[in-house]
Amino acid sequence: MDWQNQKVVVLGGSSGMGLATVSRVAAAGAHVVAVGRDRRKLDNALAGIAGRVAGEAFDCTDRVALDRFFERLGRFDHLVLTLSGGEGGGTFAELDLAALRRGFEAKFWPQIEAAQAGLHALRRDGSITFLTAISARIANPGTAGLGAINGALESMIGTLARELAPMRINAISPGVVDTAWWDRFPADVKTNLFRQQAETLPVRRVGDAQDIAHAIVFLMENRFVTGAVIECDGGMRLL
Repeated sequence: MDWQNQKVVVLGGSSGMGLATVSRVAAAGAHVVAVGRDRRKLDNALAGIAGRVAGEAFDCTDRVALDRFFERLGRFDHLVLTLSGGEGGGTFAELDLAALRRGFEAKFWPQIEAAQAGLHALRRDGSITFLTAISARIANPGTAGLGAINGALESMIGTLARELAPMRINAISPGVVDTAWWDRFPADVKTNLFRQQAETLPVRRVGDAQDIAHAIVFLMENRFVTGAVIECDGGMRLL
């Protein structure tokens, strides 16, 4: 692909997998627009990235802000949706359903709203890549709520691929990846979990943001893949 002639929009581009994607496609020569909620955080994140990178700061849960953004943006080629939240986990008997609802509001709805809002400006045969999670495809106790959020997104991928063709619609389903998402947990909990994962996963390590960015870029580049959910989980689904 000639990245020099591609404009890529990454929502959730100020950290983690989104930022890694911004860095990778910018290095390839694309014009990248990274969106984050916090202007200072976004500017700091993008400061070390060379290339044609612009930052836009607004709340992606705000549909009016999304519509205005895409109206300003004009035509573009690829939309990457890495928006996420942290709520919705826990055993079902004790699951805080209000927290689960907030989990949907932080991940499912903004990804769907952004995809819909961007359709009119997205190249007819461009691509949309959603970010889900392997919780949608495994049966680990304590992850029913997270599985519901991510499974809801994944259930739409195939239908959207047919409905919006020739635009390509895909998703990446990550496993345990070492990003700031895990900083919400006590340090010892995170350390022990990562050690356990490294001992049990077939690849013998946890993932990093570049692993996911590599998979996202593949889906943008490969024009013969649509309706796919790629499991980038180190083999977690096999356990």
